Amino acid sequence: MKPEKKFKRQEKKSFFTEWRFYIVYGFIFVAMFGLAVKLALLQIVDPDRLIAEGDKRSIRHQEVEVPRGMITDRSGRALAVSVPMEDVWVDPKVIQQKGGVDVNDSRWQAFAESVGVPVHDLAQRLNNTSSRFVRLARQITPAMANYIRQLKLTGVYFDGSSKRFYPASESVAQLIGFTDIEGKGAEGIERSLNSWLTGESGQRTVRRDRFGRVIENLGQIDGEAAQDLVLSIDERLQTLAYREISQAVAFNKADSGTAVVVDIQTGEILAMATSPSYNPNNRIGITGELLRNRAVTDAFEPGSTVKPLVVIAALENKAVQPTEIIDTRPFYVNRYEVKDVSPQRQLSLEGILQKSSNVGVSRLALRMEPQTLVDYYSKVGLGQPTNLGLGGESRGTIAANRARWSDIERATFAFGYGLMATPLQLARAYATIGSFGIYRPLSITRVDEPVPGVRVLNERITRDVVKMMESVAVSGGGVRAAVPGYSVAVKTGTAKKVGESGKYINEYIAYTAGIAPASNPRYSLVVIIDNPKAGQYYGGTVSAPVFSHIMGGVLRTMNIEPDRQAENPLIVH
Repeated sequence: MKPEKKFKRQEKKSFFTEWRFYIVYGFIFVAMFGLAVKLALLQIVDPDRLIAEGDKRSIRHQEVEVPRGMITDRSGRALAVSVPMEDVWVDPKVIQQKGGVDVNDSRWQAFAESVGVPVHDLAQRLNNTSSRFVRLARQITPAMANYIRQLKLTGVYFDGSSKRFYPASESVAQLIGFTDIEGKGAEGIERSLNSWLTGESGQRTVRRDRFGRVIENLGQIDGEAAQDLVLSIDERLQTLAYREISQAVAFNKADSGTAVVVDIQTGEILAMATSPSYNPNNRIGITGELLRNRAVTDAFEPGSTVKPLVVIAALENKAVQPTEIIDTRPFYVNRYEVKDVSPQRQLSLEGILQKSSNVGVSRLALRMEPQTLVDYYSKVGLGQPTNLGLGGESRGTIAANRARWSDIERATFAFGYGLMATPLQLARAYATIGSFGIYRPLSITRVDEPVPGVRVLNERITRDVVKMMESVAVSGGGVRAAVPGYSVAVKTGTAKKVGESGKYINEYIAYTAGIAPASNPRYSLVVIIDNPKAGQYYGGTVSAPVFSHIMGGVLRTMNIEPDRQAENPLIVH
């Protein structure tokens, strides 16, 4: 009996063993079947969802930056150019998965130094955040970016960018301006013509591996290229004007100085310099005052510089005869005395310009209707915007709609008080005189076609007045504005400044405006020195020498043939 029972137990054990195998096989079969069904669902029924999930993890859309347009002078010399740079950013989650930032790792120490962040601060910043994006550095050089790449740190990425560079630096800073960290124009022409200089970015689609490396380019949409901007500025003349005006500001301990050169035949602005200036490539510590392009932002009473226009207006309106002698003794108007610094009993029209007689132009103005001078000042652009789009431009003021004029207001209006104009407006006015009465709009971009302009002053009379200015023998301070070898027609002057209260204060503006060569005018130049404090403040001693140096340099640089012997320059002061 015992052997039979043992056999039955073995048979029963074998049965259960086989049954367990069948169960295991069944589970395996069900699992395999389920896996097959799942694979079928993913690959046949719904394959797109799996692909989409994979693409979410690996495909990235990158903005392809379009380089900002270059700004050049009229001859193609670079004034603003974009230099390729790179931005550095990290994915903290990827870094944490690899153990985080190790402050004892020489690679992380080198990386921290490269991006300018202490390594302990870097570790605290990246090891304790759930963010997937942290930008650590902007506009680093390609060489520095390559150095960081060689550290082979996981989770560190780069984006292409650019940085604006200004080769002419301080000499053209207020005019050109600069861009912000995002590459958008923030000041000057960079801002006012930002849309012209900015293209439309493209887009590139790439596939990255788990380390963030690009393993496949999937496609690219090209952007719209930016446009370059060719200015009317001649970088050689700009540098010359800036150098001379800066030296004058320093020598005279002045608040500021401005010089503007205009091509009379085209209206192109060849130079527009302001001092003090700043370095647009290193803007640390600059103030708002340094950003001002004073040629367009600062308006002042033009003083004696308008006197040639008064003579032209009087001759055109037959308020005076060309050969008439004017009584220039001091006289009273509305209980105010009108007098000259150097009184003369009588003067011709040439003498009035030569001696800069306030009495003479006052008597001429009182012979005309008040609106007459308003019209003539307006014709040549005084108190009128330039419409160049330069930021912060002051329109100036002119009494265009004044209902009533007192006689003293009419008198002082004739020697430049009661209106406000910018240095650029004054340069435009003298360019109109230099073209013998043809008004041409100003241009800050290069002009390739002839500019016919519009006649606003009588040609014969304007020529006569220019001849008066050019042919008058010079004495005193006016000699300092002479340019050896060239005939020039200039007007120097000095005006008191108006304070914040609206009243005149004990500060002065010295100015010199003129054209050259007077025999065939090509260029107008205005020089302004604001509040000189070194002892002298008259235009004939402060701004006139600057005019001489700049205009002489302009004529020689532009290869204008001399029209007069150097030992006998003629000028009006």
